[in-house]
Amino acid sequence: MTARSIRLAVIGGDGIGPEVVAEAIKVMRATGLQLDQTDYDLGSARWLRTGEILPDSVLTELAGHDAILLGAVGDPSVPSSVLERGLLLRLRFEFDQYVNLRPVRLYPGVSSPLTDVRPEAVDMLVIREGTEGPYIEAGGIMRKGTAAEVATQESINTAFGVGRVARYALQRAAERPRRKLTLVHKSNVLAYAGDLWRRTVAGLAAEFTEVSTEYCHMDAAAVYFLTQPERFDVIVTDNMFGDILTALGAAVAGGIGLAASANINPERTAPSMFEPVHGSAPDIAGKQKADPTAAILSAAMLCEHIGLAEEAARIEQAVAEDLLERQGAWAARSTAETGDDIAEQVAG
Repeated sequence: MTARSIRLAVIGGDGIGPEVVAEAIKVMRATGLQLDQTDYDLGSARWLRTGEILPDSVLTELAGHDAILLGAVGDPSVPSSVLERGLLLRLRFEFDQYVNLRPVRLYPGVSSPLTDVRPEAVDMLVIREGTEGPYIEAGGIMRKGTAAEVATQESINTAFGVGRVARYALQRAAERPRRKLTLVHKSNVLAYAGDLWRRTVAGLAAEFTEVSTEYCHMDAAAVYFLTQPERFDVIVTDNMFGDILTALGAAVAGGIGLAASANINPERTAPSMFEPVHGSAPDIAGKQKADPTAAILSAAMLCEHIGLAEEAARIEQAVAEDLLERQGAWAARSTAETGDDIAEQVAG
């Protein structure tokens, strides 16, 4: 990567994925960035056609890029967990993308299901550990399909894994105006893992005296997301709790059509991956009905991660202006028209 160019791997994926990614790329180019772009055929169509999910040769190619931009994967014709484990989770694990980063921000003009909530009350950063917890394949099934079936799914938490994501979260909290970190877990019943998380965060917090820290049970945090969202600034939590909490956060901030995310390797020993939170929505694929805003905001996160802060800020500001102008409504424009409008604002 040079100062104004990116070696970008693009996985359009399934359903509306290619449509929204095309608009994200359009907006990135509008900043003046030069994209050395390589498109990869990964997702449901490839699996149905060839039985392949993520060949080792493709994984090696992806490793040579600065970042990965993903649209969406999934199709009703593919069994559950095939692509999730074989593609998405494998990329996270192989590239050590141990930080799943999801901003929860309510933009002016966007409607929230919360009544009378002010945009400034919903502005948080949820940092979810991405390579441990119950999402790794620790467990199994015995006597499947019988009345005596047993299924186990273990949650693996290590001092190393918890420590590095907690440190990252404290660093991000130190960069924000409020300088506050909340650990979310369920230590009253998940005593062993919860104790590890609490001790680790407390120990590291001594190095970040400018950051205030607190603990909150997961069920209480879910309530506070709906009743006191202003309570939170930066949240750090485990893989499963983070998955649930960020879905709730997306709803609070106007829906998954506006929710961006990143799977980050902070040490940059491998590329990070950026994707909208929404799924592939096969029912509207090819109809230009999908809102590309989440993909565009994911592209802004990509730019910020690789050191292009000015470009990231321009994209986010253009999105904010677009959302304010349309007052959160989505129907009047096509996917491409939305991308055109935001790209035009970015270009100035």
